[in-house]
Amino acid sequence: MTALASPALPGGDRWFDDGLYTSVNELAHRSPGWLDTAISLWSTYGLLLLGALLLAAWWRARPAGSARAALALAAPLVVLAAFVVSTGLKALLHEQRPCQTLRTVTVETCPPLGDWSLPSNHAVLAAAVAVTLLFTDRRLAALAVPAAVAMAASRVWVGAHYPHDVVLGLVVGAVVAGALTAGARHAVAPVAERLHATRLRPLVARR
Repeated sequence: MTALASPALPGGDRWFDDGLYTSVNELAHRSPGWLDTAISLWSTYGLLLLGALLLAAWWRARPAGSARAALALAAPLVVLAAFVVSTGLKALLHEQRPCQTLRTVTVETCPPLGDWSLPSNHAVLAAAVAVTLLFTDRRLAALAVPAAVAMAASRVWVGAHYPHDVVLGLVVGAVVAGALTAGARHAVAPVAERLHATRLRPLVARR
């Protein structure tokens, strides 16, 4: 674990969030090393598993009909759009990382100054994946939703984010992905039909 000491912020209206963040990181400090390692690995690589669920959803949708397969095929673009929104919010809000402003001990090395904290990109991406799967594959969504929550929680555990960072991240990812995917449901149908009549047919149909 990496110890990071810096002047603590004054109490203010975020005292509860600061205290919750500190409590979580103290718990991480007292926990077995294997648990910190496991959570850190999930925090770092869990998005790869969620990406694999997107790929699996597309593969499973191909025999179900071209429109559904096209919607699953568009899911990565929806997730990318959520990431762009998150990046814009970070640049607008300019919230410093908690491990830069509070006296705490973190599982992972603190990101450098200027690597903004609000919202959590990991939480945004995880929520966006989970919500797109709700539209394309409910069975896989049943795995993705708790995985997204676990991803958000892991970012606080490793010390990279305040709790409100990950909560806002989940909300942003869910809202952006939900709005775009709901709007795309009808728009992708004609695109899917066109693809169905070309050499790109395997993208939207198994046969």
